[in-house]
Amino acid sequence: MDFDLELWLVIVTALCGIIWFFYWLLTRNRSEKGVEPWYVEYARSFFPVLLIVLLLRSFVAEPFRIPSGSMLPTLEIGDFILVSKFAYGVRLPVTHTKLVDVGEPKTGDVVVFRFPNDPSVDYIKRLVGMPGDLVEWNNKELLINGEVVGREPLGGYEARDQRNIIHKTERLRETLGGVGHDILILPGTGGRTGRMVVPEGHYFVMGDNRDMSNDSRMWGLVPEENLVGKAILVWLHFNWGGDGLSFSRIGLID
Repeated sequence: MDFDLELWLVIVTALCGIIWFFYWLLTRNRSEKGVEPWYVEYARSFFPVLLIVLLLRSFVAEPFRIPSGSMLPTLEIGDFILVSKFAYGVRLPVTHTKLVDVGEPKTGDVVVFRFPNDPSVDYIKRLVGMPGDLVEWNNKELLINGEVVGREPLGGYEARDQRNIIHKTERLRETLGGVGHDILILPGTGGRTGRMVVPEGHYFVMGDNRDMSNDSRMWGLVPEENLVGKAILVWLHFNWGGDGLSFSRIGLID
């Protein structure tokens, strides 16, 4: 069974609040309060902390760790990132019901979403196709609405995967939605071919490590309700068994 941290955080916070509230109801008219039972003392102590964590995590920002190399070179294995939870709307925890529209995703955004085939798993990719877009991928080439996405070669790049294996790749500067970001391709290898019109309420996503990413080319589109938020910042990097601790990675995400 998958451990749903958000669900358990809601349950524990609510339980602490209920225990504290009912104890207050039962004792509010007593002249002598006496010693609080241990479980009430714990509930009263933990409830404000848990509530603050729940509110921040649900409506402001949530931390994630990058476990794979599918977003290289933008995000490396071991990057700890912050994701803005209100970038695309304010949603309730657990049910993910949208309460308020705040903003809309844009082409080129790095987004975190619940994997459509297993919503208990969070994925991170770059948003490539908006609703109504025709997305075509032909080997190493990407076309949006019939226009080839521009790329500029930047030289070689050693891409380290989650098994600590280094792959010799080519680094390119891609301009998508008027914004530039770096991607990787494996030179001398074949690629995938396909095309898809993105329907309303869905998005087409790809990893920046184009030839080593499990994305919309394989499993399809991301429904709007699966969006978790926009990745905005790397706040720490630590890759045990890899390059270890690095403060040079701290900064905004392209």
